[in-house]
Amino acid sequence: MTDDEISKELRLGRREALAVRDYLRALVREGELLSDSRFRYGTAAQFCAKRGVISANERGFAFFIPEDGSGDLFLPRRSLKGALHGDTVLAFHVERTRDEGEVLAVLSRGYTELVGVFRREKRGGYLVPDERKFFEDVFIPADKTGGCADGMKAVARITSYAGKTPTGEIIEILGSNGNFMVEESALIRAHGLREEFPEAVLREADKIPQTVPPTALEGREDLRSRLIITVDGEDTRDIDDAISIEKKNGKFYLGVHIADVSHYVKRGSALENEAFKRGTSVYFPDRVLPMLPKALSNGICSLNEGETRLTLSCFMTVDSRGKVLNRRVAPTVICSRHRMTYTAVTAIANGEKAAVEAYPDLVDFVKTAVELTNILKNARAARGSVALDVKEAKILYADGKISIPDYERTISHEMIEQFMVLANESVATLMTEKQMPFVYRVHERPSEEKAADFAEFLKGAGVAPKFEPKNVTPADYRNLLLSLQNSPLYPLVNRVMLRSMMKAVYSPENIGHFGLASDCYCHFTSPIRRYPDLCIHRIIKESLTDPARAKNFHQNIVKEAATQSSLCERNAADAERDVDALYIVAYMQDKVGEKYEATVSGVTSFGVFAEMDNTVEGFIPIETLPDDAYTLVEERYLLRGVRHTFRLGERLRVRVTGVDWGARRVQFSFEEKI
Repeated sequence: MTDDEISKELRLGRREALAVRDYLRALVREGELLSDSRFRYGTAAQFCAKRGVISANERGFAFFIPEDGSGDLFLPRRSLKGALHGDTVLAFHVERTRDEGEVLAVLSRGYTELVGVFRREKRGGYLVPDERKFFEDVFIPADKTGGCADGMKAVARITSYAGKTPTGEIIEILGSNGNFMVEESALIRAHGLREEFPEAVLREADKIPQTVPPTALEGREDLRSRLIITVDGEDTRDIDDAISIEKKNGKFYLGVHIADVSHYVKRGSALENEAFKRGTSVYFPDRVLPMLPKALSNGICSLNEGETRLTLSCFMTVDSRGKVLNRRVAPTVICSRHRMTYTAVTAIANGEKAAVEAYPDLVDFVKTAVELTNILKNARAARGSVALDVKEAKILYADGKISIPDYERTISHEMIEQFMVLANESVATLMTEKQMPFVYRVHERPSEEKAADFAEFLKGAGVAPKFEPKNVTPADYRNLLLSLQNSPLYPLVNRVMLRSMMKAVYSPENIGHFGLASDCYCHFTSPIRRYPDLCIHRIIKESLTDPARAKNFHQNIVKEAATQSSLCERNAADAERDVDALYIVAYMQDKVGEKYEATVSGVTSFGVFAEMDNTVEGFIPIETLPDDAYTLVEERYLLRGVRHTFRLGERLRVRVTGVDWGARRVQFSFEEKI
């Protein structure tokens, strides 16, 4: 009700009505009541308000994303009430429209610091944020500029949100706007990533011996005499997994040996607290922001060739059909015989003479490993694992030069992937059987709505969907891909299927992994670079010695670890994608005028996205396409013109026409269809 309505209801005189109005406004300021743009007062419950986050658009409007997962609401600028991108707010649905909302109150601000370009004025200046969704400039008073010159890239701390625009102070000057390395640093700051370790963390790490003392071997299985190797990329910076394999009487005996990081990172220590805050290592072409200091990540925890290292090993016995007959986990000590690369292992698998002669002790090892890899692949396919063709950009940076080789996936990549997945499943299964609190890696089945949209798309493409949207299975998706493997529709269906699927996250509840067709899955194999792996290592070891204590102690920890790890993973992935885009623009700037083959990776009402074979994506503006008028057929992922159509997954020939540094985007023009 408005204050007038309240006063009339109470039959108040003018003086009393004014007092009521003042009192209502005071209650709003104190957070006891809320008011909307129509000057009505009420509680959150009376407004049917929900808690959620603001996702803004650079043009001044925004969307409200409710925490309860219900539908998003459109927020015109007049309905934001000072809320900005990233803020957590209370908002409600405006009755007069279907999907419009209004903010009632800002509960917390999404940004305390912003990166942008400083624009100096007489009475100070403004920081223009790089984050375009944060559509308000930040006012910087003259005595808070920190000597920042006009046009410099800087970091500002927001000191007040009162007034028409936020107020802040310059806390770091990054350098000249447009400088490549400055732009990369700006992206790292924008994502709030931690570059330097606190002194307390470094001191704790420096106290850890870089060799394994004899006392640390007590209670561990000694595997140092076994043939154990590591297999990684040439540019791998931390080595946390190793493998061993034998075949006897038709059975495979696979060992996956993972660095025992939890031996060094103790619960409640500065190292542990920092690892929890970071959640994951973040990888860029020119650097890594590690979860743990180098004394651990590149030192005592890295499974370096010829050095004694403490590990946690998962031993699995697998039959000729890929069924795990036996599994167990134990603390161990190993000494890696060889530091192998994917390239070298693939060469041995292919029988290349130089590789075979260089590693004669690995010929049978690799042969056995390849045999088991193919068995596991077939077994997983039979279970219905969804084998999506997802390419990942590989950007290399050395001696100041950027290169992006064509995407390549070899038998050695598949080998390590299959072995690590099997170990992850085995460990999760063991802990589930013991009913231990745990951090699972889960992947929900597609929602009924998304699966139904996918089915409609298939019908429009002339493919009969053979699944029920409300109960789609991994096998349904896999069989669909197999049926289209030799069809020109395959790349299109593959891409749309990926978009219909949920994102994998960490959870204390085991709901399975849809994409892998796995009933029980976790991340066990990378404790140097992922916090959930480190967390469950501790649980696994304690479950072997004192299961009752482990159950009681970790019950609440796993929920917090899962939530934090999922948030950190998402932020790291966004940061890596943004920095990769920056490198791609730098790589493509001297290729203007060159022609390439590409695949349509997205269609919008304003143009077409196309991806080259090395995963570089570019944009073709709609005004440069041959026809004058186009219609977006969203449900069919189609942009239809008078004479031309562009569909997701189609092959094109494109020309590079330029790069947009601000949007970190490559510009293409359409040449012809292939």
